[in-house]
Amino acid sequence: MTPTRRLQPPVPPDDLLELDSLLDEEERAIRDTVRQVVAEHVRPHVAGWYEAGDLPVRELARTLGSAGLLGMHLEGYGCAGTSATAYGLACLELEAGDSGIRSLVSVQGSLAMYAIHAYGSEEHKTQWLPQMATGEAIGCFGLTEPDFGSNPAGMRTRARRDAADWVLDGTKTWITNGSLADVAVVWAGTDEGVRGFVVPTDTPGFGASTIHHKMSLRASVTSELVLQDVRLPADAELPGAKGLSGPLGCLDEARFGIVFGAVGAARDCLLTAIDYAGSRVQFDRPIAGFQLTQAKLADMTVEYGKALLLALHLGRLKDQHGLAPAQVSLGKLNNVREALEIARTTRTILGANGITMDYPVMRHANNLESVLTYEGTSEMHALTIGHALTGQQAFR
Repeated sequence: MTPTRRLQPPVPPDDLLELDSLLDEEERAIRDTVRQVVAEHVRPHVAGWYEAGDLPVRELARTLGSAGLLGMHLEGYGCAGTSATAYGLACLELEAGDSGIRSLVSVQGSLAMYAIHAYGSEEHKTQWLPQMATGEAIGCFGLTEPDFGSNPAGMRTRARRDAADWVLDGTKTWITNGSLADVAVVWAGTDEGVRGFVVPTDTPGFGASTIHHKMSLRASVTSELVLQDVRLPADAELPGAKGLSGPLGCLDEARFGIVFGAVGAARDCLLTAIDYAGSRVQFDRPIAGFQLTQAKLADMTVEYGKALLLALHLGRLKDQHGLAPAQVSLGKLNNVREALEIARTTRTILGANGITMDYPVMRHANNLESVLTYEGTSEMHALTIGHALTGQQAFR
């Protein structure tokens, strides 16, 4: 007979799940390294960055690059070549600090760098990837437009041939790091369909402005790109990207990081609530001793655990044979939705203190409202899953 296990409370959520037993030595080491980077370089400053609505992107990118986190799941060209699961665990720790920090890494590595790595020429790769991996060069990814988010096929940005050159015109919006980037991967419609282009941001006609007055993702630089007669040589085109499969492939890479990242935000909220409930006294006892508080903590831990296990399962599948888009949608839909509910519930445990910058829960909740929408809204991911289940296309 197997002996009954006994846990001596209080038990942290990850210990309750015996998380370390699910990870190998390298994965635990990467997780712990990223957690330390966040503790030293993000947590002491992030509330101030959020309040100011700004982020020292270049300084932070060099720090993250020196830790090997930029494009860490890519092979060669100065990239670490880690497993997908290890990259996911890094995203989890980064977003436990702030969604904006994970967004910086996701956009740099899983959108801009991945696009060049997967679809670019050898010249593109050797020119840009090594300096992007160190954080010396910042990249952005220009797909979303003011009138076309969920329907990128309707994009109005155009690229036309002029002799041997390409000339680009159009506008992109909600572009992370756009006003700071050294290189932009821009997607445009052509007579042959959608194509991607590597655009150095000092090219004449390229302009970018920072979007202000955000209530969410404030510790992140969000921009609008304007391209007016931007002339590029023929070899600026990404030769391996033909049609929408190119940008959508990049988005699936970034969405995979969100599947893990949202769990990090949820964990940070949950740990904050557990700690607060143990020290906050009402009616002459800590509120952790009240049944309603314990019920909230128990329910949140169950949902956190399920989301974490789903992320790990998808990571293992991706490492073994890759993921279908519907599988990525399954992870993003569930994990962001549950992380947002955890953030909202932890706020109720903190009461009025939960809305202050002294605690991270309202910051996480506000950020997750953006994460719920970007790189595929919940509605679009639900329809992607529905399409997989029924074979019926419901987007139109």
